[in-house]
Amino acid sequence: MERNVSSPLNTTSLPTQSPLNTTGDINATVKPFSVFEGCEQYAEGILFDLALQSINVIVGIPANLLAIAVLIRNRKEPSTSDIFLGCLAFMDFYFSSMPPLSFLNLYYWHSKEVWSALKFSYGVKDTSGPLFLSCICLDRFAAVLFPIAFGQLKHIKYRLGLTVLVFCLTFAYSAAKTVGGLPNFEKVFTYEILATFSWMVLCNGSILWALKRSRGAGKDEMHPMKKKAFKMVLSILCIIVFNYLPPVALFPFEDHYPPNMFRCYVQPVGFAFLNISSTIQPLVYLSRLEKVPFLPDTCVKKFCSCVSAKNDKPPPAQNQNA
Repeated sequence: MERNVSSPLNTTSLPTQSPLNTTGDINATVKPFSVFEGCEQYAEGILFDLALQSINVIVGIPANLLAIAVLIRNRKEPSTSDIFLGCLAFMDFYFSSMPPLSFLNLYYWHSKEVWSALKFSYGVKDTSGPLFLSCICLDRFAAVLFPIAFGQLKHIKYRLGLTVLVFCLTFAYSAAKTVGGLPNFEKVFTYEILATFSWMVLCNGSILWALKRSRGAGKDEMHPMKKKAFKMVLSILCIIVFNYLPPVALFPFEDHYPPNMFRCYVQPVGFAFLNISSTIQPLVYLSRLEKVPFLPDTCVKKFCSCVSAKNDKPPPAQNQNA
């Protein structure tokens, strides 16, 4: 039997207030609005999600701002995926700025209007992250496996068209999530995450396989540029598996969980792994840079020298043989 249950934080419809009993006490007070409604005794999953979102505020906001600054600085020599990376960083920055409002609304304001704005941000995160990552995977997939066709489609207009399409889908989904009341609307996200996860794994797996094969006969070392692309694709694949596998593994089995268990525990935990990607994605992007601008060179050199000294120190056995 179909159920339309939803997470208190990533919910589609607002909890409804019980109307006053016209035959009873007309002075009865209406129960205050609460996002925890129905999960007051099982709030651990919701608080786990909010705890990870707090990391987005502390680490994710500066990391996304730095990623955007780097992309703007490199705009004269952009890569074909930079427009997708920039939009993804901007959306992650927007979502990372929402947790303070969530905490204030949970414990102080209890406002339906603020909750509607928060639901819109959850819709943005649900849609923009998987779709923009899918666009990046498509771009890399075409560049590695179909270089001739990729060369003919390098013009910015094609990526702008994809970006506009993603924004339209994102805002349509977010608006529908904010309005609420649509039957089985949560299934849309389940189908979306399944489709994008499968596509991203297929693309990145194909890219890794093609790069491995491109070494050539008798060659053990990969070309430096291909090695760099290999590491980039491998890092994206790790993000996809860590952040998107939990909801992919849990959400399709919604009908097998008790309603309160799915709404109060399974969904918040699954969304928590998805939401923390707003911090992981920019950090992975910045870690791939040879030099991180806007940071003091002394800090970077000190860190690099410590790592280099640790890696260059020979083990005891080698000292004895020398």
